[in-house]
Amino acid sequence: MELTVATFNIRNITDRYPERKPLLMAAFAEMSPQLAGLQEVIFSGERQDDLLAAQAPEHIYRSFDARSERFPSFGNAMLVSVGDILAREELRLSHWRVAQRVLLALPGQRTLWFANTHLHHVPGEPEVREGQARAICEWIARAPAATAAIITGDFNARPSEPAYALMRQFGYRSAFFEATGAEPAVTWPSGIQAPTMDTDGDPNCLDYIWMSGDVRAVEAHVRADKHAAGDATLYPSDHFAVWARIDLA
Repeated sequence: MELTVATFNIRNITDRYPERKPLLMAAFAEMSPQLAGLQEVIFSGERQDDLLAAQAPEHIYRSFDARSERFPSFGNAMLVSVGDILAREELRLSHWRVAQRVLLALPGQRTLWFANTHLHHVPGEPEVREGQARAICEWIARAPAATAAIITGDFNARPSEPAYALMRQFGYRSAFFEATGAEPAVTWPSGIQAPTMDTDGDPNCLDYIWMSGDVRAVEAHVRADKHAAGDATLYPSDHFAVWARIDLA
């Protein structure tokens, strides 16, 4: 059984959102993942998870949000178009961060934990991200066993950081690395120019699809990486998306 999975920090409604909104919609339509982990999602007014779900009408998505305790109209979301939902849970992390997960029953008596998160953003505090990653891995480890687990997210962590090493220590493999032999050179920043743009940190790979169990990545790409026609300063988001096709054994 193959699944298409994406992780995408969509940068809420800042950074020239009215201009980049059509690019964001088109990028998600092109990816059309069966499982999507979204970060920096707005849930008030026009919900951005509903907006993106409508761009891939070939899928019937169920949306699950995990809202910030500080900003209840803001947080992470998962879009799921496959399987039956057996459980849905959240884990509150330090520094007002949150992780979310659902347990999916898939054809062939397979089960899958699908999780999504957005880790601490301050570049000079890698120990915070390491602690948050550890909490997520231990949370999944304590859960009922499944055929496989997939964790998507903006980890705000370069491949050289302790959080990346910790994921590997817990038995997770990066789908992009497994499929291509290396991580993307850059998933942030995209190149967008805006008065509100985030400039805290150096360009690097920060976004991942992690896998464990009886699963392997057979294809992976950086997506949502094209600027607007005639405007090299406008992109769908300040992050690129990571997309993978994954075979569940």
